[in-house]
Amino acid sequence: MVRTQRASQDIPDIVVSRLPLYLQALTSLQEQGMAVIKSHELAAVVQATPAQIRKDFSYFGKFGKQGMGYSVERLLSEIRLILGLDRTWNLAIVGLGRVGRALVSYRGFLHQGFHIVAAFDQSPKVIGKKVGRLVVQDMAYLQEALKTQGVDIGVVAVPVAEAQKVVNQLVQCGIKGILNYAPTTPQVPPGVQLRTVDPVPSLQSMTFYLKEASTAKVRAKRRSRPKGRAFP
Repeated sequence: MVRTQRASQDIPDIVVSRLPLYLQALTSLQEQGMAVIKSHELAAVVQATPAQIRKDFSYFGKFGKQGMGYSVERLLSEIRLILGLDRTWNLAIVGLGRVGRALVSYRGFLHQGFHIVAAFDQSPKVIGKKVGRLVVQDMAYLQEALKTQGVDIGVVAVPVAEAQKVVNQLVQCGIKGILNYAPTTPQVPPGVQLRTVDPVPSLQSMTFYLKEASTAKVRAKRRSRPKGRAFP
């Protein structure tokens, strides 16, 4: 497997966004005992086309040999390396409401290379309390704490009204990666990577197709009804 990755600015965002999907699928297939996989087999799992998968991989080098497929183990290793998952990334949670507490308690982060090392809040009722294995710290000491604990990514789990303010504070502290759970899209300067996690848009796009299917079903029923007899 020869990896000759192009410059990051030449790789479309949509391609990068698909890499974690490939990683997830390949991890599951490896756990099922699959050692070698062909592009059409992977395509069936991730609901893509073999051509799309081959093109996506071509941005990063030559993966496998034509007609022989890919080594699942080596492909997993290469994708993890491309995504920077060959190291551990330190996370800080800001906001210890229900979402923040759930994130701190989630054990899946560490298995994927993400380590929650700090938690912050501005409420006196929460500061100093222990959530999971972390003691909640005061937002007033955010900058010093982030630097001391080597935080790479800030996770924003605050109400909408506070989201932009918290994002600004993280940016001022030098944080270049922000994961936002507030249902809004904060503004960030160039060079800062922001991702917003909001299930509502996904649900709304889903209901479009559900509505279309429901409408088509009603129309089909109407067409199948026997026409009434015409009386003079």
